[in-house]
Amino acid sequence: MSNSILIEKGNVIDGKGGKPKPSTAVLIEDNIITAIGKSAEKKATAIGKIRKIDASKCTVMPGLIDAHSHVTFDEPLSTTELFFHRRPALSALVAGRNVRKLLAAGVTSFFDADSIFDVGIDLRDALEAGVVEGPRMTTGGNVLITSVGGTAGYLLPDEGRRGYAAIVRTPDEIVTEVRRQIKNGVDWIKVHVTGLIPRQKQKGEIQAWTFKELKLVCDTAHDLGIPVVGHSRNASGTRDAAKAGFDMILHATYMDDDAIEAVVKHKVPIVPTLTFQANLADWGDQVGADPFLQELFKEEIVGSSAAYKKAYKAGVPFLCGTESGFSVVPLGDWHYREMEIFVKYLGMTPMQAITCATSAGAVAMRKEGQIGVIAKGKLADVIVVEGDPSKDVCILGEKKRIKHVFLNGRAIDLKPNLPERKNISGWRVGQFSNKNVTYEMIHGKK
Repeated sequence: MSNSILIEKGNVIDGKGGKPKPSTAVLIEDNIITAIGKSAEKKATAIGKIRKIDASKCTVMPGLIDAHSHVTFDEPLSTTELFFHRRPALSALVAGRNVRKLLAAGVTSFFDADSIFDVGIDLRDALEAGVVEGPRMTTGGNVLITSVGGTAGYLLPDEGRRGYAAIVRTPDEIVTEVRRQIKNGVDWIKVHVTGLIPRQKQKGEIQAWTFKELKLVCDTAHDLGIPVVGHSRNASGTRDAAKAGFDMILHATYMDDDAIEAVVKHKVPIVPTLTFQANLADWGDQVGADPFLQELFKEEIVGSSAAYKKAYKAGVPFLCGTESGFSVVPLGDWHYREMEIFVKYLGMTPMQAITCATSAGAVAMRKEGQIGVIAKGKLADVIVVEGDPSKDVCILGEKKRIKHVFLNGRAIDLKPNLPERKNISGWRVGQFSNKNVTYEMIHGKK
């Protein structure tokens, strides 16, 4: 039998926003989609003996692309756990197992925005070499953070590196760190443009970099052929990142008119990554989350929606990212939900949201025009889903509906025989409870 597969009788979503094509055949030869529709059927007949998949009552579409995840973190309950309870070699081994969860959820590509230690680089190389099985991957290294910190308060030192962060204090340190990461093989340089600090009084986060510093990062990375991505949760940070030459911006919440004008002018792709906030806002009370934090995150989504709509309408590319890899967004569970949020809060149609999760996401993979599309000549990253996501994107969250996954033309076993995972000694922070065990709570009186 040839290394060819004919997926027939399924409704095809091309990933580019076109209307679904009913009962359409897709032919895969080796790792390429070689024909669609009648020509696929004709070519398959000429091939002769070929594997055929009946996709009746199913949708054939590109594999999902998660443009913002953290597969090397292993779903920490806190930043303390992430910074102080991880070891490099064990992190790599655990990530190699965890990454397979994405395939079962229909994710065939993901961008690991920053990684603990240098695990992301090694994991990507292991995936490409077939040492472990998982989706396509691009990766950042340690995120660049100024000595202001901003993501973990006092947990971050004033210099050096900790967890996923590299603290840079001077122009020389910025250039040195960017070059070090590129030498080690990163696909992206990531910068924490904004962050939270103790006793902060303003909404969102504060900008922790000057424009001149941001431009220095871009100039240094771009001279060596590597793009730059920024975490930004305030207006001035998003504005300056766009003007400085950033190639992609994560979050971009709280944009004002100047920030919108900058991202529109420079057509900087935005990855809102609202799934983390939405999960905590909607269900945080079930896991002991701070009610203030729940309201803050809900307001961040609602308060940023109008600006997102304006930017999207003006032609700014939007990508789907989930920040999966934390306890609030465990790997393999929520990779569809950003589409749901785009429909609910940004007013997108399901087909527009699907495009954000497929062809638009190719930017994060540095494979624009090669993946995320069902079309002749494209790489065969394809999923077969029971039902019609063009009517309801939430069906992509039901794993039982993911019937087939093809990565680079190869069928993936969605039920691998893996041993049960047990607790790793010293890996998790010992949480005695998720709230104080008060006398009043136990006995009902003071």
